[in-house]
Amino acid sequence: MTSLLTNASAITALQNLNATNKAMQTTQDRISTGMRVANASDNAAYWAIATTMKSDNSAISTVKDALGMGAATVDVAAAAMNTTSELVSQIKAKLVAAREPGLDRGKVQAEITQLQEQLKSVADSSVFSGENWLSVDSAAAGYNSTKSVVSSFTRSAGTIVIGTIDVDIAQTALYDSNGQLGVLDKSRTVNATTSSVATLDISAITDSAADLQTLDDYINIVDAALTDVTTSASDLGAVKNRIGMQMDFVSNLMDAVTKGIGQLIDADMSKESTRLQALQVQQQLGVQSLSIANQNSQQILSLFKG
Repeated sequence: MTSLLTNASAITALQNLNATNKAMQTTQDRISTGMRVANASDNAAYWAIATTMKSDNSAISTVKDALGMGAATVDVAAAAMNTTSELVSQIKAKLVAAREPGLDRGKVQAEITQLQEQLKSVADSSVFSGENWLSVDSAAAGYNSTKSVVSSFTRSAGTIVIGTIDVDIAQTALYDSNGQLGVLDKSRTVNATTSSVATLDISAITDSAADLQTLDDYINIVDAALTDVTTSASDLGAVKNRIGMQMDFVSNLMDAVTKGIGQLIDADMSKESTRLQALQVQQQLGVQSLSIANQNSQQILSLFKG
């Protein structure tokens, strides 16, 4: 039926053209933003997952920063521990030298005193971001001998878990102002001699058998402290290595999460560019089709010509 009021061909052509224009708008949005899921209306499930993953990835980035802070703190403590080991070794060597009969042990003690003061200075200055793991006060309010470095952020069944790498500074502290419980200020007893690296004094030592025995005991006390210092340095080295490995893992994890987010919401630009070209052709054909359909109404006039 030929109708003047209803042009079915034009309606169909217009519907097809509108659909093409809508598809073109979607494609152009994807090309301009680079995303096929830019908001919840594009794909609610993918958008929700991607939004959560982006938030978690931001938290993981913060974990990486925390690991960097932790690594720096451990580096400072480890460097100080290495210096401490060298200084304690020097004290041990001077005590062995003081074993020589007739030596002026007062002068040797003057050197040892300078080394003792340097040891305290090294421990007190081993601070990073307000943290000192080598010179502590276990009686201070809020003191905690376990230092934690944030190492991971995980989400399991909707529950967030923060992982940490823990360091027990009770085993690494060189000085503790509360009761002298540090490696260097801790009282040690060898035979009948009780002293510490921080307090030993040989200025009054004579060549008597009893005094020489005391000097030997001092050497053993320093050697025991040196063993503890070496163990502490080894422990810090192990923590440093673990933090380094965790930093590498977190970096790789962030890259993997970023790739996963991209798989969900990023647009395939090659595909979209090809689709855009096809839609442009469809749009041109749609316009022509609508134009032809609209001309059908003009043909009705020819029926009334005499």
